[in-house]
Amino acid sequence: MPLQIGACFLPLVPALQHIFGELHYELVRKLADGGMGVVYEAHQLGVGNFRKQVAIKLIREEYSSIDEFQKNFIGEARLVADLIHTNIVQTYHLGKTGDQYYMVMELVRGVNLEQFLDQHRRLHRRIPVDIAVFIVSRIARGLAYAHTKTDREGRHLNIVHRDIGPKNIMIANEGDVKLTDFGIAKALDLMYNEEGKVIAGKDEYLSPEQASYAVTDARADLFPLGIVLTELLLGRNIFRATDRAESRRNILTLPIPTFSQLRDDIDSKLEAIIRKALQRDRDRRYQTAAEMLTDLELYLYSDRYGPTNEKLAVYLRELFAAPLPTVPAPPGRPTLVSRP
Repeated sequence: MPLQIGACFLPLVPALQHIFGELHYELVRKLADGGMGVVYEAHQLGVGNFRKQVAIKLIREEYSSIDEFQKNFIGEARLVADLIHTNIVQTYHLGKTGDQYYMVMELVRGVNLEQFLDQHRRLHRRIPVDIAVFIVSRIARGLAYAHTKTDREGRHLNIVHRDIGPKNIMIANEGDVKLTDFGIAKALDLMYNEEGKVIAGKDEYLSPEQASYAVTDARADLFPLGIVLTELLLGRNIFRATDRAESRRNILTLPIPTFSQLRDDIDSKLEAIIRKALQRDRDRRYQTAAEMLTDLELYLYSDRYGPTNEKLAVYLRELFAAPLPTVPAPPGRPTLVSRP
């Protein structure tokens, strides 16, 4: 049975139903309602009873009139239009209805990584090491593709996602892991960018370059990918603080712990991968996502049969079918720490 975790079932606006009906889309339900946009599940309709499940991302009308948001929304759509990879959510179309822009995107049925982490916290369970490493390896795979993407003239696009974090990583019911939301990415001639003046990204998932207002390159995505890996393993983000500025200071100055002391089944090979990903000096960090991917896959598959999409799919079904505990976790059992 498909997982429905995170589906909002929020009421639909009849006027929107009518407008998108004329565009041959049938809105099914509202999936997410953010400050600047809304995401709907929809059916794309065609001749001969053609029906395709899609997601529609609609920028709010009041933001469509602001040049910065309009440029970024269009830039995101143009950027991801040619990012066709199994580990990146695909975008099919950019349109405009009235004064509102919208994107038609791949519909991923499943959960995002934040929901995945929250379910483990509710169950007082640790994420298995191989599952955590596998998830991060798939995102490294998607980044390796995006970071080396060129345009039609062969120019390197210099894509930097700049918002790697659990909310932007999806796990489909079938076990596919997909990176989404390139809304604050930067790329050659495509995206609104004011590096040096503003910080793009979430404070507890920044690279040191972002936290210090420096100009970024693709290596800036690998530090937060290391953060995501440690959060999956520990159940908490070690850099997160109650105050945003303190989170940024932690990114820049917090002593990096020995992770094998925080979880006993983190071995020396995995410790080395984590520590290299979390190098604050980007010249000592992984230099490419492909390099990090290689180390992650060698860790997973060099001496054993490692995880697959199918194994992750089975794990996901079992995880969300598991009954919640009715009593606190017993002493000594690993209990994951939730957000403050």
